[in-house]
Amino acid sequence: MASKFDEIKKEVAKVVIGQEKMIDSLLISFFCDGHILIEGVPGLAKTTTVKALSKALGLDFKRAQFTPDLLPSDILGAEIYDPKNNEFKIKKGPVFTNLLLADEINRAPAKVQSALLEVMQEKQVTIGDTTFTIEPPFFVMATQNPIEQEGVYMLPEAQLDRFMLKLVVSYNTKEEELEIARRISRGDFEDINAVITKDEIDAIKKEIKDIHIDKEVEEYMINLVDATRNPQNYGLDEYKNYIHFGASPRVSIDMFKAVKAMAYLRGKDYVTPVDVAYLANEIMRHRIVLTYEAEAEGITTDEIIQKVLEAVDIP
Repeated sequence: MASKFDEIKKEVAKVVIGQEKMIDSLLISFFCDGHILIEGVPGLAKTTTVKALSKALGLDFKRAQFTPDLLPSDILGAEIYDPKNNEFKIKKGPVFTNLLLADEINRAPAKVQSALLEVMQEKQVTIGDTTFTIEPPFFVMATQNPIEQEGVYMLPEAQLDRFMLKLVVSYNTKEEELEIARRISRGDFEDINAVITKDEIDAIKKEIKDIHIDKEVEEYMINLVDATRNPQNYGLDEYKNYIHFGASPRVSIDMFKAVKAMAYLRGKDYVTPVDVAYLANEIMRHRIVLTYEAEAEGITTDEIIQKVLEAVDIP
């Protein structure tokens, strides 16, 4: 069914020009039952992409715009009093969907972020005395704007850890931007068709779990994670003072899942170190906590991950 990925990408490409890594990352997170955080300036088709993906997958889509005055009940739902019948009724929030776009998540206060992240983890919502299970599949794509400085609440490390991938989206090429401007000015976009059923989605998830990983590649991934915690053991002594906390155990778990999906996306039934390297930044960049010394010297997590990839022996 690997060709189904190509069909989905073909449908999304009807309205999204370029941004192939963003589309691949969305598909990997979705089919691994993970969630994704995307950072990028406005206008890079983040909303358009996830909306197109929901149509191609034939799933429900909702969008929640996060603002400083947002309340947890605005996204989860609330009990509403009905004076006509003298009773309370449940009004469900936007989390009751298949694909949820949490737009500019870092503009909402901690209570709202925690409420959403609890749903992401537990797949359930309690409103009043009633607990509701979120029907699968449930996928959250959260975005944050790196250029906003006022009125933002940065996500704590423990909350960032709940996202399988963090993707940093850059501008399109000049050629892609020219094509975007032409097509939008002409209104020249085709309708997106659903090309997969829920049963086929479940079947693909099962096939991804069955992808083979050699023992050497498994150990390679664990070594990459360990190198972020103990850089001195891999010849990276100078980076020891830059890392406050290395990658968490969730990184190892998510890496094992995501690289299988990456191999499947490329039409293979086994994982190679190339698949691991392709996703290393997206899996680890938001889960390594740097020291003040690193920030003062302009050292980034991406730079550290690159050094780790160079230092750890490839099987």
